Amino acid sequence: MAAPSPTEPEPTASDTGENEDLTAPKWRYFDDELARTTLWTKLTRMPTLTAAAVGWAWRANRRDLLTALIASSVAAVLSAVSLAWVTRVLDALFSEGALPARVEAALPAVAVVAAVATLAGTIRLVSDLALARLGTQTERIVELELFDLTTRANLVAFDDEEWADAMYRSRDRGLYEVPRMVTACLEVLSGSVGLLSLAGVLAVLHPLLLPLLLVSVVPAGWAAMRAARMEYEAQRHLSTGRRRRWILGDRMASRDSAAELRSYTMRDSLMADYASLADRERATMLAVAWRQTRVRALGGVVGGAATALTYAVLGVLLVVGAMPLAAVGTAVLALQRAQGGMQQLLYSLNRVYESGLYFADFTEFCDKARTALPPVPAAPPPGRLERVEVRDATFTYPTGERPALEEVTVHVAAGETVALVGENGSGKSTLARLLGGLYHPQAGTVGWNGVDYARIGPAVCDRISVIIQDHTRWPMTARRNITMAQSRDEARLAEAARLSGTDEVVAALPRGWDTLLDTTFASGVNLSGGQWQRIADGRGFYRVADLLIADEPTSALDARAEARFFSTIHGHARRTGAAVVLITHRMASVRMADRVYVLDRGRVIEHGTHDELMRQDGRYRELYTLQADAYTDPDPEPVPDP
Repeated sequence: MAAPSPTEPEPTASDTGENEDLTAPKWRYFDDELARTTLWTKLTRMPTLTAAAVGWAWRANRRDLLTALIASSVAAVLSAVSLAWVTRVLDALFSEGALPARVEAALPAVAVVAAVATLAGTIRLVSDLALARLGTQTERIVELELFDLTTRANLVAFDDEEWADAMYRSRDRGLYEVPRMVTACLEVLSGSVGLLSLAGVLAVLHPLLLPLLLVSVVPAGWAAMRAARMEYEAQRHLSTGRRRRWILGDRMASRDSAAELRSYTMRDSLMADYASLADRERATMLAVAWRQTRVRALGGVVGGAATALTYAVLGVLLVVGAMPLAAVGTAVLALQRAQGGMQQLLYSLNRVYESGLYFADFTEFCDKARTALPPVPAAPPPGRLERVEVRDATFTYPTGERPALEEVTVHVAAGETVALVGENGSGKSTLARLLGGLYHPQAGTVGWNGVDYARIGPAVCDRISVIIQDHTRWPMTARRNITMAQSRDEARLAEAARLSGTDEVVAALPRGWDTLLDTTFASGVNLSGGQWQRIADGRGFYRVADLLIADEPTSALDARAEARFFSTIHGHARRTGAAVVLITHRMASVRMADRVYVLDRGRVIEHGTHDELMRQDGRYRELYTLQADAYTDPDPEPVPDP
């Protein structure tokens, strides 16, 4: 196919169909769930969610929780008490006699109303302070709970797209709704206490006022509930697209991807992808806003008509003498305050309902994450390594259609160096993660001195050091990037730096080991890919371990640094007695390995020493010869496409 001419527009997401997966049914499995769930079902879940949210607040600071609860309730009761004294003020003002005498008679009641209002306002300030303190503390422990689960969950969970979506929704809004939900719950409680107090006042004035009050505010409450459900459904439907849009935005604003973005002139294409996702989100939210407005308008019209009916009934009661003028005046104030309180209560209920839906994302993810936690160890922590063996192991990724590893058997003993070789996608890195205790096979076993990793649990990782192919560039000092979570040992640090070549990197840094390796901070510096590779290699050597797994540890190193690394890693195994598992495409570097395993499509197809494999007319000899010829043949023939 001919390449597009320079004048042709670059393909967008809609042209390539790259974003079609975001509208396919598998991304909309929440729609059916929401369609089946009625509003009543959602409301019946609120007590459970409320209890859970208040439980988090209780764990955060029970004193602030009780202070906010008691203070807000007392303030609500005092507001009703002040209203009851308003009747005495109006009685005095509407009584017979001279105006100065009536005003003088009303002054004691006015003083009581003012004092009670001042006291209620002061107590409400105490409640607000306790709530503000409680929100920050609750958010802290909720975040810690989330990250405690994500850092302990089995690594394979991160390869599950459903799990990743649930974690995104939980982090995006779910965990931040917990303190908001606590605040809303306390507002509901204090509002309920205040309304009950006002209802008592209205009931004393005339029992007919209570049903009229309910009729006037229920429509607005229904509209608020309905509008919240509409927004939640839209937000949940958009979660996958938002995650992808966030990732695209991060790539367009990240230094790590800036060079390749410009080199491949990806700006217009990425902007088109981003705009497509943003336009879809905008269209969805605009449609939701229009539907919410119609619902709220309907609620407002019905509520306004009910309010007019309420005042008409008051007029009739006054005309027929069923209520005196002072009582009518108090009733008007009580109704206005009760309507405001009822609307605030419904608003708080709506917040509880809305926050509860998002909070459910957090609780559901926490439940899902707990199922991904390693089981309780059934064996004691492992002793010094004698032999690690993978026996008949089969492993399939959650989204994989075929096994990444199938009936694989390998072993490595203390002091040995074993190499895993094969073409891309053959299963080398997956096997390395099984050996490192990061994955567990669905069939077969991985054993440390004959004890299954699954029985030992995460403690097996304490005796293993892994140089990961896609190593992380931690925003920490050079020293911390090597020592990681282990204690500081300057002698061991110097040895690890020497073995990995990190000593040369650190020598050129402005503050040596104390240099921050992140340019997003003022004092941070940037390292090249090869320098970061040496840092990652240094981590592997620094960790005190019986098994060192090096997955493509020289992929970013120059020829001199690569030769230095391979000459030291074999000596490291012999000197320390540690076992080494080496994954590399540099075939010449595995000649010194005690044993080589050749993988193809998830299976071990050959194994033996370098000499044994070279005597066979197999895949290893083919790969080794192909790479060797590239260095010796002055005019190599092109390699045919597979």
